[in-house]
Amino acid sequence: MNKQVQINAQTQLANLGEELNVPFLKLLGVRCLSAEMGKGEILLALKPEHTNTWAVAHGGVLLTLMDVAMAVAARSGDPGDRSVVTIELKNNFMQAANGVLRVKADTVRSTATMAFCEAKLYNDQGEVCCMATGTFKYLKRLATRNADGSRVVNDDLRGETND
Repeated sequence: MNKQVQINAQTQLANLGEELNVPFLKLLGVRCLSAEMGKGEILLALKPEHTNTWAVAHGGVLLTLMDVAMAVAARSGDPGDRSVVTIELKNNFMQAANGVLRVKADTVRSTATMAFCEAKLYNDQGEVCCMATGTFKYLKRLATRNADGSRVVNDDLRGETND
């Protein structure tokens, strides 16, 4: 007997790409589709908690997606695999965004200490909803302190899950 299993769209999207090991991004449900050669692509399936009072994506969610995609692009092009922090972020909101959102980002130029990136956010109809540029500073991973006060250098846990 053949039994067909139907998987809903949310479940299918949850299996795309990788979860980034950043608590805030896990909370949102951001998925990383690709990160290579100075390019990054992420995805988010909007949920009601991501929306504003007009039932469209909240601007803060959109800015977060743009920031993350460009940071992914900047890190993916760095031969030293360093972390980045956002120095400047400029965004143009072009239209309201709904559905499954995809952001594609590129590193336009990088120096020894900085990366200059751009990104576009698309809705599930393929329409551009916003465009952004960002400047990112490369940082080596710094030591932090454990609960007992001892210094530790944190490993980069991108792509790892705590299952």
